[in-house]
Amino acid sequence: MKFLRTIAAGALGVAVAFGTGPVTAAAADTPVTLSGIVLGVGANESQRVLSWYSSANATEVVQVAPTDRVKHGQFPKNAQTFPATVTANSVNGGFNAHATLDGLRQHTAYSYRVGSGGSWSPVYTFKTQDFRGDFDFLFFGDPQIGSSGNAAKDGAGWADTLNVALGANPNAELLVSGGDQVESANTETQWDAFLAPDKLRQYPWAATIGNHDVGGKAYEQHFWTPNTDRSSAFYNGDPNVRSGGDYWYMYKGVLFIDLNSNAYATGADEAHIGYVTDVVKKEGRKAKYTVLVYHHSIYSPADHANDADNQKRRQDFPTAFSNLGVDLVLQGHDHSYSRSYVIKNGKKANPAEQPGATQVSQGPGGVIYVTANSASGSKYYDLTDPDPTKDPNYGPDPLNPDNHWANSVENQEHVRTYVKVGVRDDKLVVQNLRSGTCAAPNAAVELGKVSWCGPDSGATPAQPVGSTVDKVVIHSYRGHGGGGSPEPGKPCWLEQPATGPGRTITALN
Repeated sequence: MKFLRTIAAGALGVAVAFGTGPVTAAAADTPVTLSGIVLGVGANESQRVLSWYSSANATEVVQVAPTDRVKHGQFPKNAQTFPATVTANSVNGGFNAHATLDGLRQHTAYSYRVGSGGSWSPVYTFKTQDFRGDFDFLFFGDPQIGSSGNAAKDGAGWADTLNVALGANPNAELLVSGGDQVESANTETQWDAFLAPDKLRQYPWAATIGNHDVGGKAYEQHFWTPNTDRSSAFYNGDPNVRSGGDYWYMYKGVLFIDLNSNAYATGADEAHIGYVTDVVKKEGRKAKYTVLVYHHSIYSPADHANDADNQKRRQDFPTAFSNLGVDLVLQGHDHSYSRSYVIKNGKKANPAEQPGATQVSQGPGGVIYVTANSASGSKYYDLTDPDPTKDPNYGPDPLNPDNHWANSVENQEHVRTYVKVGVRDDKLVVQNLRSGTCAAPNAAVELGKVSWCGPDSGATPAQPVGSTVDKVVIHSYRGHGGGGSPEPGKPCWLEQPATGPGRTITALN
């Protein structure tokens, strides 16, 4: 893989190449393998976290300098170093390392490498933007490398989505995960394919744990996340052999809270709500918006719509999220796209809001829920008809009976997509964009896992890469603007129904 290098420890006179070029050393001791380097989100906009695998239990660091001071791969003598924590891998042998880069300056390009002495990775770069104001981030659903049965094809689709998304949005500031990075939790060949794109060393990946990641320790070993609570309530099994934890970070006035939704039994929904409540109480007044991220979509449009765990969460989560002033919830798991109406306390806030409305006013306590489609093309789930016999509280939408009542838009075309979120002072802009067509790379289509491809169940030709599946402008209720939400335990804001002044029905079937 491009990101994996075997390099000589203790060597002098190392020639380090940018990107994927070779690394050579004048002398060689025991070869050291550095792999799986991934740039992660930090606790705030002035931090980044780097994680990687190493074959040696050695003292390792991240060396960082402004890019304009790194000449021909050589770092200046006063380059800053950040020490890494190195721990033995509990699966697959070797060691994992992570380091937090702190004190970064805004609007600066940085170059970095990981290692020590004469044993270094290639040099990679990232850039910071202004630490205040508007920004865009990208949300990706279920790459799940290996789920098609062909990890190479899945990896190709994943890499292409990243290239398309970041080619169209080069100034996007975060890459947010919907979970299920891989099919099998501890299969490192799948992790290799997931981590292969260099974009994951250039833009911070905000990891989310999915049900396919949770069954081993590789997820935690590959991703170090900030402000993480690893209490037993946030694991759905033995923490010694499974991954878990809830975490949060603040980025440019947005409070992101990421939950391990695999842990829901024996009161864990109550534990998650308690975690969100505590974070919002402590940090929410500094925030302009609050965004929750977790894997299991409670308003699933497809195969997981009536799973027992989702039925439970549909009862547990929505009123709590409304009371806590959550603005947007990003979810995965169902390998199809949906965007909810404005939901307040588990009900449609404004019964008159139309399907596919392109503009909505959130109102106090109003929450939008988004489910992301597959970003890799490894697996798609077809939309399902609402079935109130399985869950009487999740029946059809009176305005569009083909959809579940909570969802303004449901879409499946068997093409790769990603979600772009624009954060503005008085609104959020959510777009679902096509990153592929029916052509390769699209493993589920290539391998015959699905029988059709394109809009309208394949009756309409595939639309071009970059075209829009769905777009909505969410006008913020500024009663809690400037940060904050109601203090937990106190009444929510006065009722102000959401409206949908613009109405366009987009890809509803």
